[in-house]
Amino acid sequence: MKGSTPRDRNHAIQRGLAFMSRVANKKSLRIHGHDLIACFPLIASTSLNPLLRRTAREIGRDLALRWEAACPELPRRARPEVVYRFVIVGWVKERFGLRNQLLKDCVRQAARRFSAEDILGFEPTREPPPHDLPDPCRCGQENPRGRRTCQKCRRRLTMASQHRIWMQALGVTFWASRYGVVLGAPYPDVLRWLPQMRPYRGAAKQSYSDFFDTVYAVTHVIYTLNGYGRYRLSPQWLPDELSFLKANLNEAVRLGGPDMVGEFLDSLKAFGLGHDHPSIHLGTEYLLSVQNSDGSWGDPDSCDLFQLYHATWAAIDGLREYAWRGEKLTFPKLQPLLERWARKRRSV
Repeated sequence: MKGSTPRDRNHAIQRGLAFMSRVANKKSLRIHGHDLIACFPLIASTSLNPLLRRTAREIGRDLALRWEAACPELPRRARPEVVYRFVIVGWVKERFGLRNQLLKDCVRQAARRFSAEDILGFEPTREPPPHDLPDPCRCGQENPRGRRTCQKCRRRLTMASQHRIWMQALGVTFWASRYGVVLGAPYPDVLRWLPQMRPYRGAAKQSYSDFFDTVYAVTHVIYTLNGYGRYRLSPQWLPDELSFLKANLNEAVRLGGPDMVGEFLDSLKAFGLGHDHPSIHLGTEYLLSVQNSDGSWGDPDSCDLFQLYHATWAAIDGLREYAWRGEKLTFPKLQPLLERWARKRRSV
């Protein structure tokens, strides 16, 4: 199967990484810093390419120091989303040897002020992700759960999908656990709803936005269970997720989203698929064909920085090779639960 070479892929990755470094100016650090910075320790610790590891480590450590200078302490009465940012950056700084125990204690204390509903939008110990949690209104108003019209402008509200709420909860509780903080709920309490979130529907059976949310729920199950590229996963643990990814990669390429395609690729690689697999080959060639001249992926005319850097991060992860540390779970105690769910699925 002819196509790109490792040199082609590494060149594209280095250009993408350089773009990520350039956009991390002081303003974007304040707004998006926790997200921008998080990719660098992951790339530095899980990449097979030693140059990529070294480059990511150098950039990431510098950005962590700059973020600390711009945001030296947790604000008093910080909102949940602000506490979460400090969780992410706290973990990043620890990965680069910049431990701050006083700040961690402040984050832990702040996290105790919030309930699971405050942080996640629902209480995972007693209910699955809900159907009645509204998206923010176009006017910017945040509305309480169950509200159908905006309290401020009276517009009709749309409800967040169950898969998006669940995906976000998986991410929040995973990163909090990595930092040693409970934010809303422990991660296993959120993962426990995995059987109820299946089966996953393809693009032909739901709206594009719901398909988008389904994809990201599936990929974040994989990321949070394999430590974002640290471990391979057994197909026996997550058969529904692997089947969904294999069946829908072509649809992701057709819909034209480099961030979605990138997440498909690194998730499939976690199950052992290599560059010689047709699905990996298809997605790789697509990503290389749509990289922008400045090294980014995504719409270069977008004024939304998140769209650009997220697409770029996902594309880098989709293209790079991983230094897998065996077949394992980030939360090893969950393996019997995954195996039990898989056996129950096979018996149906």
